[in-house]
Amino acid sequence: MYSYICGKVVDKNLSCIVVENNGIGYELGVSENTSSMVNVGEYVKIYTYLYVREDTMALYGFARSEEKNIFMKLIEISGIGPKMALQILSGYDLKTLLMAIATGDVKTLAKIKGLGKKTAELLIVNLRESFSSDISLGTEAGGLVSDDVSDAVAALESLGISKVDAVKAVNEATKHVEGVENIIAYALKGLL
Repeated sequence: MYSYICGKVVDKNLSCIVVENNGIGYELGVSENTSSMVNVGEYVKIYTYLYVREDTMALYGFARSEEKNIFMKLIEISGIGPKMALQILSGYDLKTLLMAIATGDVKTLAKIKGLGKKTAELLIVNLRESFSSDISLGTEAGGLVSDDVSDAVAALESLGISKVDAVKAVNEATKHVEGVENIIAYALKGLL
C-alpha cells in the first residue's frame, strides 16, 4: 500500500522512528541499522511495508530498498514475523548477514539475539540459493560475489579467522584493491 514516505524525522530510538509528512507523524518499526542511518531533524526517504493481520496493523521502515527486500523474504518464512525479521536485520550489517546466509554459516546467524540454531538453519534452507545468486559485497550498486572474494574469505578462514571477521575484512579490502592476493594481504593488514 505504501511504497515509501518522505519527511522529517521527529523522533527515534533503536527500534522505532517517527517521520512527519504533511502534519502526520508516521511511526515506523525499524532495524537498528536503519535507526543508525537517520538523525532527528533530517529529511529522509524511508521505504515502507504495511503489515496487516486481523488483530494488528503496523508500519515498518527501511533506509535502503535492499533492506526492505530482505525483510520481505524473511517474513515469507514460516515462523518468522516482522519483529523477528527486524531483529535479524539488526544483528549484522546487510553484507555480513547475506554472506552468512549464502555460505550457510549457522554459528554466525545463531549469535543474533533471539535467533536460535534451528531458526538459523531454517533461514539458510529457505534463502541460501536466492542470496548466493544476488549477494553484493562492493558498493551500493554492487556486483555478484566474485571468485576472488569467496577465495579470499576461504583463505582467511583457513588461517583461523572467524567467518564474520573474514567477511568484514574482505568487504573492506575490496573497496581498495582487486585480485585475490591483494585482497588477502589488505584484509590481513586490517586484522592485525
